[in-house]
Amino acid sequence: MTGETELAKLLKDMKPELHTGEYVYCLATSWEQAVKLAPIGIFHEKEGVTVILPKLTAEEASLPYSTVCAWITLTVHSSLEAVGLTAAVSKALTEANISCNVVAAYYHDHIFVPIKDGTRALQVLNKLTGE
Repeated sequence: MTGETELAKLLKDMKPELHTGEYVYCLATSWEQAVKLAPIGIFHEKEGVTVILPKLTAEEASLPYSTVCAWITLTVHSSLEAVGLTAAVSKALTEANISCNVVAAYYHDHIFVPIKDGTRALQVLNKLTGE
């Protein structure tokens, strides 16, 4: 099953969902530790292993973090080859003065914004869908 590539359709159908909870980016001490934490996201960089976790999980593991985020999923099945979705989303959030970190997964794009901006970011993204 391939994802959608047409930008207008992606924006119209993205139906952003705000997850409950608080999420943080942390550095794991090893790949093994990262996997044991059952993270929402994991990325292996040359400097270390980044994990995206519920804040409570990070605190239980005594992992430091700097920013607490809200997590929004764009529920449309976007293709990894789609052009412009990330740009349109980040532009709309930038214009609303909301920082964002975008993570593309196989089926969906996930947006992490400062926790204080979660509801407002959802409103901005819903407006972008044309609703």
